[in-house]
Amino acid sequence: MFESLDDQMKHDDQETVSPRERVLKWVLMGVVSVLLFGGLYMGIRLLE
Repeated sequence: MFESLDDQMKHDDQETVSPRERVLKWVLMGVVSVLLFGGLYMGIRLLE
């Protein structure tokens, strides 16, 4: 049925994670990325 342990883990993860949790994870990753890169950008601008 599954060719590898990785396939089994992905299948198990899909069953336990709701679509709402998946979207929330991506939104949080986006916010953290914007804050991180925005902070780096502002830090560089302040050094100039």
